Amino acid sequence: MMRSGTRVPMAEYKGIRWAYDRYEVIADSIVNGVGVILALIGATVLIFYATVWSSHGEIAAAWIYGVGLVLTLGMSFTYNLWPVSRTKWFLRRFDHSFIYVLIAATYTPFLERGAQDPLLFAMLIAVWVFAAFGIVLKCLFPGRYDKVAILLYLAMGWSGIVVAKPVSTYIPSASMMLIVIGGVIYSLGVVFHVWEKLRFQNAIWHAFVVAAAAVHYSAVLTCFSLSPENF
Repeated sequence: MMRSGTRVPMAEYKGIRWAYDRYEVIADSIVNGVGVILALIGATVLIFYATVWSSHGEIAAAWIYGVGLVLTLGMSFTYNLWPVSRTKWFLRRFDHSFIYVLIAATYTPFLERGAQDPLLFAMLIAVWVFAAFGIVLKCLFPGRYDKVAILLYLAMGWSGIVVAKPVSTYIPSASMMLIVIGGVIYSLGVVFHVWEKLRFQNAIWHAFVVAAAAVHYSAVLTCFSLSPENF
């Protein structure tokens, strides 16, 4: 008999243990569900706005970012709600891979603004190359190198520091500030991502993800809303 509030392993597959009780799964599903709904609304608004007011390059960037955001949060919701099984093991690869997609997709609208700058264009290519590398790592070696993957997430996320100065000439200062705030929130959330013994750890981690994604969405929307002469 499980004592109230006690967390025990629910199941294990391929050496990966999912140790969340029913209340943790419900809480995590609510957090992820809210994130998916907000992402769908936000992506629709952003793409519509870009289609009406922006250039072809900015429209493409809006689509890449919007689709990447929705797919990442949608996959997170699906994977974490799915019962422990062979299918969940398969979904795990996509869930972890889409984190790389989200990071690269989030960089895209900002770097596209200055794509005529060789350094920023190279940075845009680089983030997608690293995203592809991360996806290959997760798909070919599932359940392995998870610590390396976390370090790669963080390295990709903060790699923008290298081009912060040139990027700042193409996007509003408000967007720059929001990018940094979102990055800090993501980084703080990693603490809970690796704190596996904490009850509701997964829900807390995903709450940080949703909050950080919302801040970065605000940065993207601000970037599209303000013309260059206004910053």
